[in-house]
Amino acid sequence: MKFIHIADVHLGAVPDSNMPWGNDREKEIWNSFHHIITTCNEEKVNLLLIAGDLFHRQPLVRELKEINYYFSKLETAQVVIIAGNHDYIGARSNYDGFEWDERVHMFLSDSMEAIYYPQFHTEVSGFSYHTRDITEPLYDLVAPIPNDRIHILLAHGGDEKDIPINKKRLQDAGFDYVALGHIHKPEIFSDKMAYSGSLEPLDKNETGERGYILGEIAKEDKQKEYQTQIKFVASSVRQYMRINLKANQDTTNRALLDQAAAQMKAHGEQHIYQFCIQGVRDVTITFDKGEIRTLGNVIEVVDQSVPDYDFDALYQENADNLIGLFIQRIRDNTTQNEVAKKALYYGIEALLK
Repeated sequence: MKFIHIADVHLGAVPDSNMPWGNDREKEIWNSFHHIITTCNEEKVNLLLIAGDLFHRQPLVRELKEINYYFSKLETAQVVIIAGNHDYIGARSNYDGFEWDERVHMFLSDSMEAIYYPQFHTEVSGFSYHTRDITEPLYDLVAPIPNDRIHILLAHGGDEKDIPINKKRLQDAGFDYVALGHIHKPEIFSDKMAYSGSLEPLDKNETGERGYILGEIAKEDKQKEYQTQIKFVASSVRQYMRINLKANQDTTNRALLDQAAAQMKAHGEQHIYQFCIQGVRDVTITFDKGEIRTLGNVIEVVDQSVPDYDFDALYQENADNLIGLFIQRIRDNTTQNEVAKKALYYGIEALLK
């Protein structure tokens, strides 16, 4: 049995809505989901598992119709969905009563239920959120009914506000695969349990690759248990990338701009960049962070560089005033670790101003 596991698609979200590329990001999330449908057909998977937060908020009827059309294009895959903490099934949820395509099954209950697919001998279990937050560890006592079926669990949570999960206990519960959602960073605990992560990164803190889990569960004639194999497949249109720019006393604004441009060209100009300027700089120069932002998809520029002060000369010139006293006090009371060095730089910079 072959499957694709996704979660935290967050259709309807508009990452970086205040940035020039904000509208493109909203469309890219929908396009990434469409790519999953295409991939399901190419890979001829049996199941598309959606472990919560398909939508960023309560879905509109027109959005459900749109996504249902996508599902109707599936050639081999059946779809199983649970609602997560963002798209939970509230009193007026449009999930309730919506007529899905025949390929789609959504768990509407807030207690565990299961659906069995005899054509590939697989039983999928799960339940949906009916409130925004659930603080009880509802997966702690979950286990499959012992039989010869392939057993899969759809689960959404993993922090104190949204169903705390004892990951070792759940991994040992006896499921052939646990498809986790809620945590946006992909994480594979074993071939039998993983967070797929979000399809697209949703804010600047979600650095690194995003995509889906492709897996297969099978049993050879002589094997007693099913064997699961999974792999993470990167598929996002963009990534948020944190890049350090190196400065020294000879670095000019143009040189720093060229360094940033070269990094963007090397890693891909479609990505969204956070630059951090590090190192020392000439005491007479101030780096122009706004100029770096003009290069394209730059969401943040942080300057952590420090002026290249000659502390010995400064002390000699200011031995009888507050500046000299500050330099001497720092030197007397620290071992000159990185924190002390930064305190010295920042303190002198403030005093000189």
